[in-house]
This record gives sequence, structure tokens and C-alpha cells, in this order.
Amino acid sequence: MTTTPSHPSSSEWTERYAGALMNTFGPPKLVLTRGDGAHVWDADGREYVDLLGGIAVNALGHAHPRLVAAVTEQLQTLGHISNFFASAPQIALAERLVGLLGTEARVFFTNSGTEANEAAFKLTRRTGRTKIVAAAGAFHGRTMGALALTSKEAYRAPFEPLPGEVVFVEYGDTAALEAVVDDSTAAVLVEPVQGEAGVVVPPRGYLPAAQRIAHEHGALLWLDEIQTGVGRTGAWFAHQHPDLVDAPVVPDIVTLAKGLAGGIPIGVCLATHGSGKLFDPGNHGTTFGGNPVAAAAALTVLDVVGESGFLARVAEAGTRLRAAVAADDRVTETRGSGLLVGLTLAQPLATEVVTAAQDAGFILNAPGPERIRLAPPLVLPDTDIDAFGAAWPAILDAAGVRS
Repeated sequence: MTTTPSHPSSSEWTERYAGALMNTFGPPKLVLTRGDGAHVWDADGREYVDLLGGIAVNALGHAHPRLVAAVTEQLQTLGHISNFFASAPQIALAERLVGLLGTEARVFFTNSGTEANEAAFKLTRRTGRTKIVAAAGAFHGRTMGALALTSKEAYRAPFEPLPGEVVFVEYGDTAALEAVVDDSTAAVLVEPVQGEAGVVVPPRGYLPAAQRIAHEHGALLWLDEIQTGVGRTGAWFAHQHPDLVDAPVVPDIVTLAKGLAGGIPIGVCLATHGSGKLFDPGNHGTTFGGNPVAAAAALTVLDVVGESGFLARVAEAGTRLRAAVAADDRVTETRGSGLLVGLTLAQPLATEVVTAAQDAGFILNAPGPERIRLAPPLVLPDTDIDAFGAAWPAILDAAGVRS
């Protein structure tokens, strides 16, 4: 009798993972095999609601038909050409991003957020200055340049000395910025909302003040929108969101990545006005950045997010999601905007909550001992939000969280 071989189980895949991959991430929490919308399935066939979205990457969820069609069609036409040449999707995407930013700008494409920040870091050096003022709690990447801009000591210490003259100040503190930004400062670098720190939202006057302080000293204002951009907060850019700023902000540099291409690797360094002309030919480069496939994917994401009512729906879903978790008094605070939600637990049991949620069929993230981050697909339906809200008290019970 002929039998059909069974697929490897999650435990078998995990064992093979340990034997083949570097131990940079530790054992994988799950081995996922497919996805559809806001749902994913593991190698054992178990279904989960994805409330992390690849860490704010899968803006359109998994296997979105328009994204699949765009990538397939582009690969059938033109896949990779290097940057000796240009392609129509690359140019069109740059034009779209400049239009969304709403001011004169130039674009440099990369493959990731870290690379976008590396490009921006190099761009600031073209001012002739070297000092960068960044924020405590900031995360900007793990390459040597981006790591120099990241404040977490555990990430930095094994690789010091790091490049640059970087000064860290308290996030959201205008007086702290005023005390350290001077005429030797090349750029002030902040996230409009800190994602890796647990979704930390600054006062509404902070970004306008950062712009004023930077420009008073001839420095650039550099906003890292890698996690917050492309509709994540309910606006195209978080620095344009009326709930997050109390006055217009026009940054000199904006970096993007994550959700822009819905899971296809991409990064962007947008530089406005004179900043966009600081690079000369040969100052920077990339082999894959801006390739036609990634550009086609990003154009499709922008098309979908730009449809009537989409951003308003992101804002509504975020409000519903925050209410779902805040209803339990073991959550002492919720933060964020749109579908970037952070919450604080009454006890430092965030890791246990993530495990209990996974057991209950929900994927979350714990960026700190007391903090949970939710960054689901922007297409997350109300039914999944309501199911999570219904399961949430039992998840907290299972994790041992008490009032």
C-alpha cells in the first residue's frame, strides 16, 4: 500500500532551523506555512490571528490578491536591472512618495529600514557636521551606523566603538533638546512614535519644537517613520497626523520601510528641499534598492491604502482594538494611534502574556517587561478585534496577571 508522506511538524522544522541558521533570534516561536488576510497557519495546521503583522510590515495582510498579482505581473515583465538603469515602477513610486509628503523632495531607495537610516546618516555627514542628537528609547536598526543611533545599551555594547558623535536625550522632552542641540549638530533624529520602545507617543508639540530647535541651529530634522509611515497611524505619515502634532512639520529627512511594500523588502530615504541634493554621484549606492518588483509592490500598497475611507477605517479599527484591551483593569495604559497600539500591564508579565495569547490563537509582541505591542495588518476586520477582546481576560488569567 502506498502512503502519502506527512509534512514535517513544527518541532521537526524547529530542529532543522537550529542546525542550519545562526542563533541570532533564538528558537522560533512558530514555524508558519501560509497566511490569508490577518490569519496565519503553522506547520501543525493551527490557525492564528496575526496582531503583529510581521512587526508592522504586512500592511495588506497575507496573500492579498492585488499584491500577489502586481508582483507576479512585474516578475513576468522585468525583475532586476541594477541601478545602472531606471524602471517605470521605480520612477513612479518616487513621484508618488514625494506627492504624499507634500513638499519638494528626492528619493533614495534601499532594501530595509536599517539601510534607509544608513543612507540618511551618510546624508547628514554631507552637511560638514558630525553630531547627531537622538532619543533615549530609540531604535533605528542594527547595522553599525544605525546601531550607533539606537539607544539600547544591550544592542550597542557588544559592538562598540560605534560610528559617529551621537548624543541621546529623553524622548518627548523639548528642554532636553534645547540643551544639547547647537551649531555643531548635523541632525535631530526622532521617531514620531517610538515603536520598539513599546509605542511611546510624545506630547503634540514635540515634533514642531524639534523642527524649530534644529533649524535655529542650521541642523536637519530627520524623522524615522519606518514603523509609523504608510497609513499605520491612520495618516500617510505620523508627523502629518493632527492627533500627534499641534502644528505643521516639514522634516528635512524621512525614512520609510516596513509596510510600504506589504512584505516585499524595501526602504526609502526621502530628503526635502536642499537636503535632497546633498548626495553627489558615487556618494552612496545599492544593488537591489528600488528594483522593479519592490516598486510595483509598493505602488499597489499605496493604491489600496489610498482608496476612499481606508485610512479612516484604520483609525476606527485602532480605536476599537484599544478599547478591547483597555476594558480589563489589568491594563493600566493604552497608547498609540491607528493600528499601532501599545499597552502597559499591571505586572511585568508581558512575555507570559505573549505565550498565553499564542496558545489562545493570537500573535502579539512584548517589547518590554510590562509592555505589549500590537501592529496588525491594516485590513484587520472587526470580527478579529472582537474575538481578541473576548479572549483577552482569559489570556491575562493564563499569564498570571493580577489587578
